[in-house]
Amino acid sequence: MSKSKPSLPRGTRDFGPEVSAKRSYIIDKIKHNFIKYGFSQLETPAMENLSTLTGKYGDEGDQLLFKILNSGDYLSKANPKDIEEGSKHLTSKIAEKGLRYDLTVPFARFVVMNQNEISFPFKRFQIQPVWRADRPQKGRYREFYQCDADIVGSTGIWNEAELTLLFNDVFDDLKLEDYVIKVNHRDILFLLAEYVGLKEKAIPFCAEIDKIDKIGDEKVIENIASLGANESKIREVMKILAISDRQKVIERIESINPDNKGVKEIISYFETLDQFKEKNLKVEFDLSLARGLSYYTGLIYEVKPTSVKMGSICGGGRYDNLTGVFGLNGISGIGISFGLDRIYDVMDELNLFPDQIAQPLQVLIVHFSEENLKHGQKVVMELRQEGIKADLYPDSDKIKKQFNYADKIQTPYTLVIGDNEMNSGEYMLKNMQSGQQNPMKLDKIIQHFKG
Repeated sequence: MSKSKPSLPRGTRDFGPEVSAKRSYIIDKIKHNFIKYGFSQLETPAMENLSTLTGKYGDEGDQLLFKILNSGDYLSKANPKDIEEGSKHLTSKIAEKGLRYDLTVPFARFVVMNQNEISFPFKRFQIQPVWRADRPQKGRYREFYQCDADIVGSTGIWNEAELTLLFNDVFDDLKLEDYVIKVNHRDILFLLAEYVGLKEKAIPFCAEIDKIDKIGDEKVIENIASLGANESKIREVMKILAISDRQKVIERIESINPDNKGVKEIISYFETLDQFKEKNLKVEFDLSLARGLSYYTGLIYEVKPTSVKMGSICGGGRYDNLTGVFGLNGISGIGISFGLDRIYDVMDELNLFPDQIAQPLQVLIVHFSEENLKHGQKVVMELRQEGIKADLYPDSDKIKKQFNYADKIQTPYTLVIGDNEMNSGEYMLKNMQSGQQNPMKLDKIIQHFKG
């Protein structure tokens, strides 16, 4: 039997040491700010029951769920008639679990299962991978990380403003300036849907509005009209969507219905953010923003880079009814999600990672003999005890091979141990870039690295 070459499933990736270090850099900045804002960490399983996942993301989302075949003889509960009735019917017989599509629905499930132990409002953050059976392309993967922060049990508009400030602080720490936070409100979108005659088809209306950037105004108008909308009113709505001045947009919407909850909350949201003008927040009110997920019920966010061609790098919004599908009513929530993989791609393209990220090791110990190697074992542990990132070449190879290895791993310093060094207690510390080397006592070497 011929051996097949190893390969990866499409839409997945390996991460080598340098890339992993850069990803950890982003995660550390995000996590630092999550904790600073009072969020507690949570983790949930990679797999959930399909009954937990289905029906929460709309029809398109349900199609992108990775299903897991039941253990053992997964066809034991199925029969030929099930196959005839189609894949959707058959799936219920052969797969009871699926990989999580996002972190929000599992979080809602956790809240319901632990409602008696949780103090509300409850603020949690979660940094874990999710899976989607999507078509892989630039910035779109089948396995990727989300970094979520959610607040449940509070309806105050400060939550919406606070999460915007959190976006700002994370990107400040990452030195990422080229982005815009777009916001909208689902009640405003539903008002516009009703205005064009699609009160009962608000979700499909929102899904079409969300495609404006991808397919253009005329195609969106055609698609909305095919839902049964009044075309002249659709064109009126499209003109409102094209207005860039926030106040004028709000006035036009108020002229349709001054009591709309969405308009009132958007006004209050921006009034709250106006207290922090010194932060120069990059926030835009964008009426064409209509995130497709079914569970958003209030203000919605999307963060897009402005100097790199890429989809959204963050998103989120308020979801008043999500826990209700699990039997817990009256719990409002709001959350945001940082797309780690896309943020990485943007930062990599803009060359925003610090140089020192790819250099975790400070010094490599090299040696001339087996006895020198044994001596080095104690030296390396003393250095590590002092918090210095040190390593020891583990084999009695020729010294030239050891120095070549030091060059390949780009360690800035080597510490050379020979018989003379063992006897004198002074070790040769060599700068691998300049070639300069000096004999130093171990305490001086420790002092050198600790600054």
